[in-house]
Amino acid sequence: MQRKGNARWQGTTQEGSGTLSVQSGTLQDTPYSFKARFGDGKGTNPEELIAAAHAGCFTMALSFALNNAGFTATAIETEAQLTMDPVDGKPTIKAIHLVTRAQVPAISAQQFSEIASGAKVNCVVSRALSPSITVTMNATLAS
Repeated sequence: MQRKGNARWQGTTQEGSGTLSVQSGTLQDTPYSFKARFGDGKGTNPEELIAAAHAGCFTMALSFALNNAGFTATAIETEAQLTMDPVDGKPTIKAIHLVTRAQVPAISAQQFSEIASGAKVNCVVSRALSPSITVTMNATLAS
């Protein structure tokens, strides 16, 4: 399986701008810029998209793992908090912390914690990012 994403850029790094598109068309000429990446400008940025991809991948992996264990989540919400800090003067993704909250009928907190931990380790995006960065998680079972 292959997936494609495209980027286009015009102008200088700080004053220029670009667009991002993906094969599915969900993002089509979506603006991004230096200000959107390192400040509060409008548009998206690669790090935000990595965080969203990680949240989406983990959430699906958790649903899959719960299903395999005989449970079905009523709802799962995940936020991926990406940390980028300078390393040797270069912006570097250092960590992603997953915060997930799920409603899963008839599951114990221990079962949920074990299944969520496995999903974190086995999600495709976690595997792509680790061990380059630290991926941590807080998983809460909602009532």
